[in-house]
Amino acid sequence: MLFAGSDRDGVADGKITVAYRRWAEARVVEGRIYRTNAGRIEIDSVRQVNPDLIADTDEDVAAADRRNAKDVRRRLRGDDSQPTFLIRFHLVEGPDPREELAAQSELSADDLADLTSRLTRFDELSHHGAWTTDTLRLIQSKPATRAADLAASVGRETAPFKLDVRKLKNLGLTQSLEVGYQLTPRGETYLSTLDG
Repeated sequence: MLFAGSDRDGVADGKITVAYRRWAEARVVEGRIYRTNAGRIEIDSVRQVNPDLIADTDEDVAAADRRNAKDVRRRLRGDDSQPTFLIRFHLVEGPDPREELAAQSELSADDLADLTSRLTRFDELSHHGAWTTDTLRLIQSKPATRAADLAASVGRETAPFKLDVRKLKNLGLTQSLEVGYQLTPRGETYLSTLDG
């Protein structure tokens, strides 16, 4: 989930704890933690609502930092034939475990074995062959390069390429930049172990 303008600040401050979204289907799951541009949030509940039945007196309207029900409806984006979802959430305090993982510049034998096993599994399940090491080396050699350009350089479509890079990011090996990606200290260390 992304939050625009003052909503981003409100979520980051813990003032906003509700969002209304118009989606074809729910894109968040109750109980899960999501990284957003306003920080990490945990989803407390998600349910479909009829936007025409939202009342000015609903507590959720204020918790979404909206003036009234009309303001909620006015700010809904997307096709109005799609369902509207009411998402309640709270800000998750403390450091992001994925960022802490990415900052590790030393790998124990167990860390290395675990990473190798996970990456091997990604390669085995791939429909386009082994990709993990090649993708890490590509990002290492071309940091801050647009994902579309990286994907094209290896003959791949952009969207599935980005999904693969996200898998590497979840292991703490890459990080997103304003444009493109770069290896994290953990990613650099992993590649250096492969190089002997």
